Amino acid sequence: MIATALLALQIGATQRYQKVAVVSDQVLASKVGADILRKGGNAIDAAVATGFALEVVHPAAGNIGGGGFMVYRSAKGETFALDYRETAPGKAFREMYLDKNGNPTSESYLGPKASGVPGTVAGFYAAHQKYGKLKWRDVVEPSVQLAERGFAISPSLADGLKDLASKNKQFKGTWRIFGRSGNFYKAGETFRQPELAKTLERIRDKGQSGFYEGETAQAIVDTMNPGNGIITLQDLKNYKPEWRKALTGSYQGYDIVTMPPPSSGGAVLLMMFGMLKNDNLKTMGFNSAATVHLEAETMRRCFADRAEYMGDPGFVEVPLLKLLDPNYLAKRRSEIDLDHASPSSLTKSGLNLGNEKQQTTHFSIVDADGNAVSNTYTLNDSYGSKVTVDKGGFLLNNEMDDFTSKPGSPNRYNLIQGEANAIKPGKRPLSSMTPTILSRNGKLFMVVGSPGGPTIINTVFEAILNVTVHNMTAQGAVTAPRFHHQWLPDEIHYEPFAFTNDTLAILKSKGHTLVKGGGQGSCHVIVIGANGERYVGCDPRLSTAGQDGY
Repeated sequence: MIATALLALQIGATQRYQKVAVVSDQVLASKVGADILRKGGNAIDAAVATGFALEVVHPAAGNIGGGGFMVYRSAKGETFALDYRETAPGKAFREMYLDKNGNPTSESYLGPKASGVPGTVAGFYAAHQKYGKLKWRDVVEPSVQLAERGFAISPSLADGLKDLASKNKQFKGTWRIFGRSGNFYKAGETFRQPELAKTLERIRDKGQSGFYEGETAQAIVDTMNPGNGIITLQDLKNYKPEWRKALTGSYQGYDIVTMPPPSSGGAVLLMMFGMLKNDNLKTMGFNSAATVHLEAETMRRCFADRAEYMGDPGFVEVPLLKLLDPNYLAKRRSEIDLDHASPSSLTKSGLNLGNEKQQTTHFSIVDADGNAVSNTYTLNDSYGSKVTVDKGGFLLNNEMDDFTSKPGSPNRYNLIQGEANAIKPGKRPLSSMTPTILSRNGKLFMVVGSPGGPTIINTVFEAILNVTVHNMTAQGAVTAPRFHHQWLPDEIHYEPFAFTNDTLAILKSKGHTLVKGGGQGSCHVIVIGANGERYVGCDPRLSTAGQDGY
């Protein structure tokens, strides 16, 4: 193992709990989830409580105004995938974000028109109704209290709120609530959110209808009207999450349960493991030139297929059986030249689909019985559309930017977009979110996921390899430096200290273009030890992240 990786792996010791563990991007939310488990709740109860708490303490990505995916595995091995992704409103249409010259406008990512119909509350309610143990009001109440009483603002949140409000004064709710009308919050101050507390009370008391009907629903629609938004009361009332059959696969004796479309993440993850099933990555070495080359070439091909074939299965046919066929994956593996990079321009490709941006958030939970939840949800961009529901105290998503505004043209993240992800009423935009659970010999082994837009898939892929192949601890697996290739642009992006100078030189000699960047994702894992201990890996890339358990 290279020296820089060895150094990185020493940062932070793995936390161990005997019975339960919760890990998320905000330690206060993790504590809320763990407290629910202490009170006799199960993993679903804790997931709902943690998700609502993140709305209060991590407003950049924690949400009730967005949507996401949940993967669940019971202690008996039962699995489900819950899709509570946002949907396009009924008034949405294919060219809605093009100007008179046919060019995309900022309305797909900034302002009320950027928002899809939120799915988070409906998703949490559906999961709890089917699998929850405690009363609904008991799992929502901690977030009501947290919003009412407030919490001390961290330096990063103070900076984030000031940046959000100062750049978006045109949205009165955002300027008043998060910017305090110019009297910006400072680190250490108590942040109380009375409007949000009232919204959460309605959800606590009335369940799903407390959000999608009545006062909160009207507040959302009132926020739409001045800014050309298109979500209606009927859109909100009609929203329904989708129960889906989880995608399953295997790698080196580990069984994998992950998210199906409209997430592209699970399918691409299983494709990559299928392509590499006969390669000895352990012998090749962690982040060696040979390993990075092989994995980058695998990523390149799988992301090209992602681009061509994947979308909302309710609107397009996604050929999962063909993409995951072992013969097809063996053929794709045979295309890799171990000495030369394959130019993406010559690699079989299609039109790239949408992707959620960096400000997503993930949490992993294991309860005392061994039930596990892997949940990733998002507002899309950091603080979503930047629009706050003025009488509700919460931010709305800008997930409509995940659709294709103009097929065949690159979006502002240089991703070519395709017809399969074109806007249609009721349709869910494609995602890269990859909540995943592993088991071995019928027993729970690992819960993993991450934010990070298209990098999510490769972050989860690398974290799993770090544990299962490179024998890293849970903490070492998420601390280790990462890299990413997504077919187009034709580049390997890598974190500081990921590669030695010798490794960089070898990769360049093979024809790779390398771009050094910042942090990739915020991956949180729980690994189950031989005696049932819960080992937690809490990603150090986000300063507010934390875990709790017992």
